[in-house]
Amino acid sequence: AILVPTTVLAEQHARSFKVRFADWPIEVGHLSRLVSPAQRRKTINGLKTGAVDLVIGTHRILSRDVHFSNLGLVIIDEEQRFGVKHKEILKKKRAQVDVLTLSATPVPRTLHMALAGIRDITTLSTAPAGRQEVHTEIRYDDETKLVVEALTREVGRGGQAFFVHNRVKTLEYVAEKLRGLVPGIKVATGHGQMEPKKLEKSMLSFVRGEVDVLCSTTIIESGLDIPNANTILIDGAHRYGLADLHQL
Repeated sequence: AILVPTTVLAEQHARSFKVRFADWPIEVGHLSRLVSPAQRRKTINGLKTGAVDLVIGTHRILSRDVHFSNLGLVIIDEEQRFGVKHKEILKKKRAQVDVLTLSATPVPRTLHMALAGIRDITTLSTAPAGRQEVHTEIRYDDETKLVVEALTREVGRGGQAFFVHNRVKTLEYVAEKLRGLVPGIKVATGHGQMEPKKLEKSMLSFVRGEVDVLCSTTIIESGLDIPNANTILIDGAHRYGLADLHQL
């Protein structure tokens, strides 16, 4: 069972795993609100009978109606997003289960257990081949000129960009403003309160490269892998915590 914090990340992982295991007799299930009720029922039944070998999902995996025929490994992605209660629910589903937690910002409890020798810890300190250092600029006042330059440069070279504005109420207004600043630019919006189908459509259009800029809330911070997007603009960065900025 792979537990992830957001529907968008569950969707991305499910696609990746299906591609990776295409040549193997491994049935991959997906549980989140982006999946149709019929497909959810099929996955839940498959987990009970053992027909589904691997399930990727959000908190939906923790529901009472989800039972595993023989749960052996639990992988918790973005561990800092889940509380102790969530992890205990999964452990109760099967007494003897191996747990692997992944995090870029480990929670103090996990870190303490690792340092005390109760749990093993592995640090990935080598960057992937070709990875470059992140260039960060902190700007004050109205930086419209910088926004225009950054987006024009990114789109001009065939790339994409994220624009993070963490206010659902004014998100559409900001997206419209971006469209006015850079004529011809394609902007999609995304936030956690959107209808599942609308959010999925918006995110997939960005992943597939049909949209130049994704104007969204911090819903994108959970490990989305979009290699073509190399610029992120964070509006009102002083309103975020250090962990939030680190994740972004």
